[in-house]
Amino acid sequence: MYSDEHVQMLISETQLKTRVQEMAQKLTEDFRGRELVVVAVLKGALVFCSDLIRHMDLPLEMEVLGVSSYPRGAETTGEVRLTFDLTQPLGGKHLLLVEDIVDTGLTVDFLIQTFEARKPASINICALLHKPSRTRVHVPIDYTGFTVEDHFLVGYGLDHGGRYRNLPFIGIFNPAQVP
Repeated sequence: MYSDEHVQMLISETQLKTRVQEMAQKLTEDFRGRELVVVAVLKGALVFCSDLIRHMDLPLEMEVLGVSSYPRGAETTGEVRLTFDLTQPLGGKHLLLVEDIVDTGLTVDFLIQTFEARKPASINICALLHKPSRTRVHVPIDYTGFTVEDHFLVGYGLDHGGRYRNLPFIGIFNPAQVP
């Protein structure tokens, strides 16, 4: 078991596995028979998306996309920019955008606007975590893993300064305790 005095477990590895499997089953039902492109938002959603698609029982394509709104620290600048774009066209395909966490809604809103111009058949949002207390722009989240309070979270793809992404659980990070 991982131990770090700066991280308090919030969502266990078992809870994550169970919820990801439930979400994958629902996605399989909802997208059966459709041409699906799953897009993981780098870097945070990569772990979640990898686990999610392994449990989806249907043919799909996977893409990754880089965006940035947190260039230096834990607070968003409010300005979202694309850092790595998709490698294929989306026209006529069903798009499932996979995010690690939706808090302000700014990134997802930016991505919806960006992808609408590419004429996909549909755009659906799948977020492992939703932090509604930080919402600045309301965005549709079609599939949500967990709703969480306003804590700084790490693990299962979420990071602090590039670290902690590899934790098998999601924990509350207390930066005040870091030397």
